[in-house]
Amino acid sequence: MDIEDLRTFVAVADAEGVSAAARRLGVSKSIVSRRLFRVEAELGVQLLARTTRGAALTEAGITFRDYAARASAEIDMARETILPTGELRGRLRVAMPLSFGPTHFARVLADMAHQHPRLHIHTSYSDRFVDLIAEGFDCAIRVGYLQDSNLIAKRIGPIYGKLVASPDYIKAHGSPEIVEQLVNHQALMQGTEAWQFMDGSRIVTVQPQGRFKADNATAIAAAAAAGLGIAWLPDCITHEYLASGALVPVMTRYPPPSAGAYVVRPPGQHPSRKVRVLIEMLIEHFARNPDVWGLDPPHTEGILRRVDV
Repeated sequence: MDIEDLRTFVAVADAEGVSAAARRLGVSKSIVSRRLFRVEAELGVQLLARTTRGAALTEAGITFRDYAARASAEIDMARETILPTGELRGRLRVAMPLSFGPTHFARVLADMAHQHPRLHIHTSYSDRFVDLIAEGFDCAIRVGYLQDSNLIAKRIGPIYGKLVASPDYIKAHGSPEIVEQLVNHQALMQGTEAWQFMDGSRIVTVQPQGRFKADNATAIAAAAAAGLGIAWLPDCITHEYLASGALVPVMTRYPPPSAGAYVVRPPGQHPSRKVRVLIEMLIEHFARNPDVWGLDPPHTEGILRRVDV
């Protein structure tokens, strides 16, 4: 049985449809359908029942899916073992945040493609949290504070941030001096997130309130510069605004705890070598380019220095 046929069946099973699997695999629907036909013909059983909404696994398909996924993973591991040292091949699907990906991570993927000409890299840039398993991604880069999940995470570098607002907003509404005063201000947020601050060694959590939300950090920075409210943003997003005076730090006595940038992947015993190489390159990128990530931790209270990672 052809390994690509097995991979295609697993992709259709996970995507619950031929069209979605074809997009994920980067091939036509007709190719996907032919591969599925070959698998079912060789096994002599129906694995998928076509529905108006896509495809659903039959009882036989549910059983066979796990075996097919394991077989595909074992073949991938065997190929990696016998390949020449350092050579990568196949496909790597990576989800990255739109706020940081094109400006801070895209160069690393380009370097990876140059170093490994037999590797196909497919990247999706979006600030939404993609479902790595359901959407067929090998890994994702996430920035900030990780939520609890069954994903496996590897920290690749620190992210520092601070509260900021425009001079016009502060002139009109004042500047909060203590954490409790934040409830009297308009917060610019990505959703319903909580904000954390350091009060000495103690972490204080606040549920901010506001009428302006966006799922993109760059858009929130622009809204803050326009005087709509106070925002918690990473230094790599706000450093140009701070340098020009369009934004100023707020409540510097209570800095947020440092966040991080992470590579997350679906649960499994071992990451693929493609993912391991990407992680190594990203860690090196952080170490060699601290200036790309903006400013020093906020405990400097306005003294702008480079991050030492």
